[in-house]
Amino acid sequence: MKKRPVGNLLALAVLSYLSRQPMHPYELSKTLRSHGDARSIKFNHGSLYMVVQQLAKAGFVAEQEVNRDGARPERTVYQITDAGRAELRDWLRELVGQPQHEYPGFVSALSLISALSPNEVVPLLRARLVGIAEQRAAAQSEIDAAEAQGLPALFLIEEVYRVGLLDAEAAFVADLIGKITDPEKGWGPMWAAAHGEEYRAE
Repeated sequence: MKKRPVGNLLALAVLSYLSRQPMHPYELSKTLRSHGDARSIKFNHGSLYMVVQQLAKAGFVAEQEVNRDGARPERTVYQITDAGRAELRDWLRELVGQPQHEYPGFVSALSLISALSPNEVVPLLRARLVGIAEQRAAAQSEIDAAEAQGLPALFLIEEVYRVGLLDAEAAFVADLIGKITDPEKGWGPMWAAAHGEEYRAE
C-alpha cells in the first residue's frame, strides 16, 4: 500500500465532500454527521480541524475565503485542489481494489482467548451475539429509513456491507460456541482443565 501524505481515513472523507463544494470545517463536521459517516469514520471536531490543516499543508486543500457570521468567530472556507482530487481518486481506487490487512480488536482477542477459561468465554460470546444482533438491527433500520425516503441503494452500500459483516460475525461466533460446548467433541473440558477448572457445560 502506498504511504499517503495524510493517511487518516477522515482525510479521505474530507476530500470527498470538498470535491462537491467548498466548506468550512464546522460545516464539514455537520455534513459528515448528517450523512451517517460517523458510523464508518471515527472523528471529533478537534481531529477534523487537524486533518484539514494537514491536507492544506500537503497541498490537497486550500483556503478559499474567510467569513464571519454576525458575532461568531471567523470561519475559513476550504476548497479542494487539483492535487487533492487526484489524491482522492487514487486513494479510493486503492481501498476499493486492494484488500488490506487490518487489526480488529476482536481478532486480537481471539488470538489470545485461551488466557480465559471457557466457563467465562462462553457467556461472553453469547453476550456478544446479543450485541451483534442489536448492531445489525440498527444498521438495517438505517437502510430501511433511507430506502423509505427514496435514497438510491448506492448511497446505502456501506450499511449493506456492515449488515453482511455482522451476519458473518454472528455465524462465526455461534459456530465457535458450538465448538466449545459440543457434548462429544467440544473443547470445553480440555480447555477448562488447562485452567485447573471443571468445565461447566451450559
